[in-house]
Amino acid sequence: MREIQPHDSEADIRLLAGRDELARLLGVELVEGGAGRAVLKMTIKPEHLNFYGGGHGGTLFAFADMAFGLASNSRGHMAFGIDAHIAYFVGVKEGDVLYARGVEISRSRRLGTYRIEIEREGGTLIASFTGTVHVTEKPVV
Repeated sequence: MREIQPHDSEADIRLLAGRDELARLLGVELVEGGAGRAVLKMTIKPEHLNFYGGGHGGTLFAFADMAFGLASNSRGHMAFGIDAHIAYFVGVKEGDVLYARGVEISRSRRLGTYRIEIEREGGTLIASFTGTVHVTEKPVV
């Protein structure tokens, strides 16, 4: 597999993030990114709540998954999720500002593992997501 060196990982991540319609729908914004990492931000709104009035687990999973996708596609090769797991520690409520911080744990020619931690502004750990990707030889377009 030939190594493709992105000339500007953050620019590539911004381009990919700009194509994510679900991120736009949920109000997720890219804070920063680079090779093997991405940081996203969102504010919990009424449409992010479940039937009990707390933050919907699906919203939090989707938020973490977005950081996972951006971090894993930041090295020039397309990567596709093949496994993901999330653990929820603390609930969220309307108005909470959250950050999803994704980092690369390991990466080989074919597999990559990433950890995404969702924190409330101020540092409270809300959830921890771990995902694995299949790395292809196709360049990120």
